[in-house]
Amino acid sequence: MKNEIKKLTREETPPKLLEIPEPPKELYLEGEIPNDDFGYKYLTVVGSRKFSSYGKEACEKLIHGLAGEKIIIVSGLAIGIDTIAHESALKAKLKTIAIPGSGLSRKVLHPHSNGQLADRIVYAGGALLSELPPDMPAGTHTFPRRNRIMAGIADAILVIEAREKSGTIITARLATEYNRELLVVPGSIFSPVSVGTNRLIKQGATPINKSEDVLDALNITSSGNDYGKVGQNKLDLIYSELSENEKIIIEILSIEAMPRDELSRATKIKINELNTLITLMEIKGLIKELGGKIQIEM
Repeated sequence: MKNEIKKLTREETPPKLLEIPEPPKELYLEGEIPNDDFGYKYLTVVGSRKFSSYGKEACEKLIHGLAGEKIIIVSGLAIGIDTIAHESALKAKLKTIAIPGSGLSRKVLHPHSNGQLADRIVYAGGALLSELPPDMPAGTHTFPRRNRIMAGIADAILVIEAREKSGTIITARLATEYNRELLVVPGSIFSPVSVGTNRLIKQGATPINKSEDVLDALNITSSGNDYGKVGQNKLDLIYSELSENEKIIIEILSIEAMPRDELSRATKIKINELNTLITLMEIKGLIKELGGKIQIEM
């Protein structure tokens, strides 16, 4: 799947990025960023790469509760909380923007293991954004620079977990320097990945205990949309948007996983057409192939 990477003009650059002390001189985009006229709020979600089960659950639950709102989830595509934030946004059908510490070409995209996630983000109407030329690899100096863009584009920054000294704390510091709302999930006093977050709350950050706290911080009155808030799984949420053949595939796989050839016979879809559908559905995060069998990705 090949997507166009384009260089943004100043007029196309998100206005908030032009307000920060060192605005990016160049900005490259793959995918789409909503026009400001639509009234979207940008929520940057950051946290530890070595997260706890508590951090994972908190991130998933908070983003899940924002479904149906005009909120764009921004994160850095890194392994850890960043990945969980992007995945949670996709499941909740929220737009999400990934800002990696590398160029956007799949040859250099960091981390390489999140290449398919990057494709799914763009396919779902989100975007990848970087100030680095498309073929420039990540380096130790590129991540702190990337963090200022993650903070600058945001209306608010939500910190899930953070050690005492980490890139997450750098982003949190930038949030206060840029006059952005700093939101923090309180953590256990016994957890090393909560030392930084608990200190941020002590210093005046807003503690976040539920999704409604995030909406309050963003000055959003809930739409009252229960989408994503009643325990539905991902397939329930997007089933109405599937093609007829995709629905047939899901219905068959909901009974049992099976190899491609068996799935072709069961669905009566020719193997060439089926292979194309499988690829598209994998990009959407609906199904996956494991041990030679196609199964539903829940």
